[in-house]
This record gives sequence, C-alpha cells and structure tokens, in this order.
Amino acid sequence: MRDKILNMLEKNGRIDIHDMAIMLGLSDAEVANEIADMEKEHVICGYNTLINWDKTDDEKVTALIEVKVTPQRGLGFDSIAERIYNYEEVTSVYLMSGGFDFTVIIEGKSMKSVAQFVHAKLAPMESILSTSTHFVLKKYKDYGTVFEAENKDERMLVTP
Repeated sequence: MRDKILNMLEKNGRIDIHDMAIMLGLSDAEVANEIADMEKEHVICGYNTLINWDKTDDEKVTALIEVKVTPQRGLGFDSIAERIYNYEEVTSVYLMSGGFDFTVIIEGKSMKSVAQFVHAKLAPMESILSTSTHFVLKKYKDYGTVFEAENKDERMLVTP
C-alpha cells in the first residue's frame, strides 16, 4: 500500500486523499494516516511544485557543478556535503560514482552570480580539489514532466 501511495504522490502531489482512497480501495482515514506516518518517518520529505521558469518573467540560471573532494578522516563525505548543501543557492547535492565525488545543483539570477558562488564560496572550501561548472541551457524534461512537447507536423514531407 505504501508504494502505491508514494507512486501516486510522486506523479501528482496535489492528488486528493479521497480520490487516492477510492483508487486503493481504502478509507480516507487509512490513506491520511499512512501519509502522516510516512511524513513523520521522513519517507515523504516534502512537496514541491515543478515550475517552467522560462515561461515567467523571473530570470533563473541553473548550473550543475562536478566537485572533486578529499574526504575527511572519520567523517567521509557527509560533513563536506553538509557544508555545501547549507548554502542558500544550492538546490541539490548528490554523492556520485565515477570521475568526481559530488554533483551540486545551484540556481542563481545570472551566470555571473553562479560563477561568484563557485569562486567565492565553493572552490575555496578546504576539502575541495576541483570543480567543473555546466550551465543548463534549456530544460526539456524534469522529474518526469515534459516542459514543451514539439508540435510535430504529422503530414508526410513530399519533395519534388
């Protein structure tokens, strides 16, 4: 039951509890209690709205930063990750396998503000060996949602 509830919420965080209960064959109270339990256990950590910022007047720049670090003795990567994710600009931090240790995703008002964050806050940190910044130019799909499906002309192209 938990997995079904989580899948429904992941696809649509605004789904009505009553609708979920009907789909699952449960009472409203059972679904509400299960969701409340998962929130207390931090299985459900929050509810977010996916916004296509390109359709607004608000300018935002998203960057993915590859970060190589030297893990701290006895603490590993966790304390470094905590220092990074506490910055306001940082939206996500992932420990990675492969050629670098962390992927840090940040949002800024401009490319200059992102560059300022990297050179003034991130790169000088004691355990940081190197960074590589990649700017998102356009989002096509995010969290399973396609932002703009192309209007494809279904007619057959005929050339002379």
